[in-house]
Amino acid sequence: MQFDRRSALLTGLAAPFAASAQTAPPKSDKPLPAGLTDPTETIDLWPKGVPGKPATLPVEKVVERSTDSALTDRSVSGVANPRLAVFRPRVANGASVLIMPGGGYVRIVLDHEGYALGRWLAAQGFTAYVLFYRLPGDGWAAGPDVALSDAQRAMRLIRAQAIRNGLDAERVAAIGFSAGGHLCADLATRHAAKTYDPVDGADKLSARPFVAAPIYPVISMTAPDAHMGSREQLIGKDASAALEAAHSPHRNVTRATPPCFLVHSEDDGTVPVENSLLLRAALKAAGVPVETHLFTHGGHGYGMTKASGKPAGVWPELFLTWARSQGFS
Repeated sequence: MQFDRRSALLTGLAAPFAASAQTAPPKSDKPLPAGLTDPTETIDLWPKGVPGKPATLPVEKVVERSTDSALTDRSVSGVANPRLAVFRPRVANGASVLIMPGGGYVRIVLDHEGYALGRWLAAQGFTAYVLFYRLPGDGWAAGPDVALSDAQRAMRLIRAQAIRNGLDAERVAAIGFSAGGHLCADLATRHAAKTYDPVDGADKLSARPFVAAPIYPVISMTAPDAHMGSREQLIGKDASAALEAAHSPHRNVTRATPPCFLVHSEDDGTVPVENSLLLRAALKAAGVPVETHLFTHGGHGYGMTKASGKPAGVWPELFLTWARSQGFS
């Protein structure tokens, strides 16, 4: 995948970023712990209007789940205006990362699977983007493809901005957690699927990640391995076997799937480790490079901060080491 920055600019790929004021990132009223700041820069995904709106738009709501004044644990639901929150490094290394937090497809967690990783990646020189995607249970016309539409669009906008800012438009990675890990794997396997009508020049760009890292991901939509809450939100309680297969990323792996980095804990009591094993087996069968780390202890939902002191807590450094071996940075 090669990008010609000059010709891209001439054909208007940077046009989406000339838009008017963007929607602020989700926030709560609770003061942030000392030393922490939230991102202020955002990029709306759909400057000409969000496609497939339901008759009644969802109402965005942020909930602070932490009772500790030194810790934030926020989640957002009812995303009506999907957008990216941007973390820029002081000195950019040219590569970018799209982050897709989890939340069972009923909410999106902001902090330990989003902002904490964005801050850490920016400190390593990466330009990081946290995606607030639409949720499939909110009645959007795209149904189970609505979050994938936002992820595809986000990848294309990140590439358009990279072209405008002199970064490497090819080196854009994707990382996702839990249900966001499903979205990450869905993007990796169905990046070329047509889930929306093009809206501007950015949609000429590829949505394929350079590398993808589904972390403790939801993968299978079929019992007994499925996370039934995510399954019900995504495809419905009574989904057919065909619909299950269409939205199980391990069923959609091809040689065009990018190299993948998988992390899971054997003691994950929420999303069975078999989900990552199914995806690994499919990647190996297709000849796609894959690195897999299975930890004895770690549980589920630890993101950047909740596996401190456990072996699973080293996954970010392992990811960067592996990504460098793939030519990412």
